[in-house]
Amino acid sequence: MTSATAPAPPAAASTAETSSSPARRPLLDWRIRFGVLSLIWGFSFLFIKVGNEAFAPLYVTLGRMLFGTAVLLVTLVVQRERLPRGARVWGHLAVAAFFLNALPFSLFAYAELTIPSTLAGICNAASPLWGMLLAVVVVSDDRPSRQRVAGLGLGFIGVLIVLGAWQGFSGQDPLGTVLALIASASYAVGWQYVRRTLSDTGHSHLSMSGGQLLLGTVQLALVAPVFATTPSSFPLLPVLSVLALGALGTGVAFLIQYGLVDEVGPTTAMTVTYFVPVIATTAGVAILGEHLTWNTPVGAAVVLVGAALAQRRSAAR
Repeated sequence: MTSATAPAPPAAASTAETSSSPARRPLLDWRIRFGVLSLIWGFSFLFIKVGNEAFAPLYVTLGRMLFGTAVLLVTLVVQRERLPRGARVWGHLAVAAFFLNALPFSLFAYAELTIPSTLAGICNAASPLWGMLLAVVVVSDDRPSRQRVAGLGLGFIGVLIVLGAWQGFSGQDPLGTVLALIASASYAVGWQYVRRTLSDTGHSHLSMSGGQLLLGTVQLALVAPVFATTPSSFPLLPVLSVLALGALGTGVAFLIQYGLVDEVGPTTAMTVTYFVPVIATTAGVAILGEHLTWNTPVGAAVVLVGAALAQRRSAAR
């Protein structure tokens, strides 16, 4: 999936390799798990906003990575799997961790200092558009169909509608919005890198993602104390929000996503991307009381239609 979504995002990140785990009948129908994943990623932007009330954005992200990594490492132990081996693999995972986790997670957290969680969730939905644009620019043999090009253009028109371009972007913080859009673009860069360097390592999704999140946590643990104020208090609600953001929005969400990809395929699993901004918007308005003007849901709908078209491939491909 391109985002982690959200979030993931998303924004969530894994390798492009197919899992080799044995087939077992899931306890819950895939549609139920799909809905749970949509809710988890949709609420991630609300959790970020609440976490920002008590902690610096870098520490919100560090907590997210720490709790998410803990979930995956515990799962590795339970399933008796090991982290990847080899300096080359770990080197590529470090780059993937930066573009798919440390950078976008941090940018979304900083963005939500000045923009509502609803707008952050909608910007996250632009990830497939960035992926399509990057594929056209970087992958010379990937010639998009007219339909996908139209989807790309339609999606960016939707972004302009969300931002109220005809009003000179009034009512939205330009810097915060740009940070959120860069975060969504970072996912596309990270996925291109993963597909080119880590698509045939022989390791499972769980093993690779556990290593990736571990490296992302180390990166943030080194950066946060230098560039952000260390927390001096730990209010209950923000702590619980960061815990949920990491354990659920990053750790558990990864595990659910793997199961969905194995059971229904990546194409169906990635459609969760289109539900995330709807849930993020609903949560932001209903729970946080964020203001919503007409152009936000209309623009979001245009973005999602454009993203859907941009991700489709012609029958000849």
